[in-house]
Order: sequence, then structure tokens, then C-alpha cells
Amino acid sequence: MLAHYREPSCARSIVELAITAVPLAILWAVMWAALDAGYWVGLLLAVPAAGFLVRLFMIQHDCGHGAFFGRRRANDWVGRAIGVLTLTPYDFWRHSHALHHANSGNLDRRGFGDVDTLTVREFLASSRWRQLLYRLYRHPIVMFGIGPTYLFVLQHRLPAGLMRSGWHSWLCTMATNLAIAALAATMIWLVGLRPFLLVQSPITLIAGSVGVWLFYV
Repeated sequence: MLAHYREPSCARSIVELAITAVPLAILWAVMWAALDAGYWVGLLLAVPAAGFLVRLFMIQHDCGHGAFFGRRRANDWVGRAIGVLTLTPYDFWRHSHALHHANSGNLDRRGFGDVDTLTVREFLASSRWRQLLYRLYRHPIVMFGIGPTYLFVLQHRLPAGLMRSGWHSWLCTMATNLAIAALAATMIWLVGLRPFLLVQSPITLIAGSVGVWLFYV
């Protein structure tokens, strides 16, 4: 029953990519055009736009597993392109995510692609200061509000956790940063700095919170 779904369909993958990226672009343009009508319109549209951005991240995730297209090169280059929109360096993320899968549930190899988690014994053995920091870290406002913004906007600008793993992690991360800067500069040149921030910021923040919540679950 599942054999039909075992191999990726290139045509279906292209369609799924199109029906995700095109609506996101349309919603972005409508949000920009509606700024004069009231910012509340843009905030409402930011919710479905963020949903499409999260779906792009899901496609990037499947590319990282080599499952979206039949050819690895197609997966990698589509994943890299999407990584510019999701603020996630694809090659670095793919490596750290593979480490996460390889060590999921192994308490001796935590820290890659997961939510930091202490056992009850570790928590009770920690100092009160560390317990407080852990509670703050796990608080919903930090976990799904401040945390996602820090992760996608700041932490992903460096190959955090793999900074000594060689030049490849740095190369893919810096290349993504340059592409993000070029895209942002182009959009600012087209629409202006303030409209760009008013449109892109809520989309990024909402999508980041939803994405972190999905990984948390």
C-alpha cells in the first residue's frame, strides 16, 4: 500500500514548491500594498504568510533528508535557496539535524537540533541559579517568543555548535548570510526600509515561533 509513495515524484515536488512559494510572494505583496490601509490588515495577512513560510521550511527539511526530489543535487540546491528565506543555512542545518536524528533519545549526546532538556535528577542536582535559568529557558514566552527570534535571526548567522568542524560549516553559513543580505538589500531598494521591516518582521517572528513549537512537540 505504501510502495507508491516510497519514491519522490519530481512533478509533484515542483507543484508543492510552487503552491507554497507563490502564495507567500502574493501575500507579501498584498501586505506591502495594504500598508496605507492600516497595519492591522498586514498583521492579519502575516498569519497565513507565516504558515507558507513554515511549509517552505518543511520542504527544506525534506530536502535535507533527500526525500523531496529523487536527485541529491536537486534536494541540496532547492534546500539552499529556501534557506535564504527561512534564515537557515541549509548545509549546516542538514548536518546538525542528522546528528539530532542519530542521537535522539541518547542523554549522553544531547545538544544538536533539539530543545535542551534536563532529567529530574540533573535538575535537582543543579544550583538554584541554574534551575532558575532552566525554568526561564523553558518558559513559553522565552521558548516560543524570544527564543525563535534569537535562533533564526542571530544564532543561525554562525555555525553554532560546529564552529570547529572545518571550513565547510563556515562557508555554507556565510554564503547563506550573503544571500540573505543581498535579498534584503534588494527588497529594501524596491519598497523601502520601513515597509520591508513592517511586512517581513511579523512573518519571520510568527513562522519562527510556529517552527520551534513543532520541533518542541
